[in-house]
Amino acid sequence: MSQSLQVISAGILFADIACEPIERLPKAGELVPTSRIQLGLGGCAANVAVDLRKLDIPVGVAGCVGEDFFGQFIQESLKRSGVDTAGIRAVPQFGTAATMIVNVEGEDRRFISTPGANVVFRTDDIPAVWLEGAQILYIGGYLMMPGVETDDFANLLATARQRGVTVVLDVVLMERKDFQPILRKVLPHVDYFMPNDDESEIILGVSDPLEQARLFREMGARNVVITLGEKGCLFVGERGAFRAGVYPTTFVGGAGAGDAFDAGFIMGLLLGESPEGCVRWGSALGASCVRAIGTTEGVFNRTEAEAFLASHQLEITSI
Repeated sequence: MSQSLQVISAGILFADIACEPIERLPKAGELVPTSRIQLGLGGCAANVAVDLRKLDIPVGVAGCVGEDFFGQFIQESLKRSGVDTAGIRAVPQFGTAATMIVNVEGEDRRFISTPGANVVFRTDDIPAVWLEGAQILYIGGYLMMPGVETDDFANLLATARQRGVTVVLDVVLMERKDFQPILRKVLPHVDYFMPNDDESEIILGVSDPLEQARLFREMGARNVVITLGEKGCLFVGERGAFRAGVYPTTFVGGAGAGDAFDAGFIMGLLLGESPEGCVRWGSALGASCVRAIGTTEGVFNRTEAEAFLASHQLEITSI
């Protein structure tokens, strides 16, 4: 598959342990039952890759895992989904990243997480041969991977763009520090920057999504998509600005919804859609994701997504 990849999905890889929504959090020493606890894939790079495979897109993953059960689980799960895993490096000195996801009825999900081997992911973990034929390079979980907060990584993004590869970048924050100097290195080489509004507020210190998008564009990003959870999203870019709502859905769990949005948006790019069309694809996949507790199990396949888009309208308002 490596010679015909359309998308490279690079970045963080996690094993997720998630529960069906519980009525409330337990008190100290108390047991609160749930109907199911499951082990599943997590991390932006893995989630986006699996979601794109559901849409019949050839995709490869680049990232790092440990030499342990969770690392084997991630690689085997991706292979079963048809993802090329030649870009995954097993690191003996580190454990695989893992997250416990606690879902409580009527509340946003809670995470307990360890970054594991993601902290040693580096620029040369992305196979150079993949860049020769790919249409899109997606970087998921940036700012959680210090090994790519570097000049050589910025140079790789610049080289990819020179070869006609579209660069899409999303972030995950596990700590509070001065992120702006790191982003200023890479955003001039990013076609689509896709943080959520909470992440953007931590990075920039401003809460208004429109101002957030404007500031990220000043840092160099060509187009910015600020996701707003149940309020939809905001697009500000080279072809204008607009707000979009959300599609109707049945909410079970929110894990992976942002990654599903990214995968849908990428699908729109591959289809040559307008920014509005890309947001429709992203919003549709995001809405499908939240129907299950896992990060990818509820996500539409291509036939389902196309039928959903044909039968539902998304409110979009120009700014």
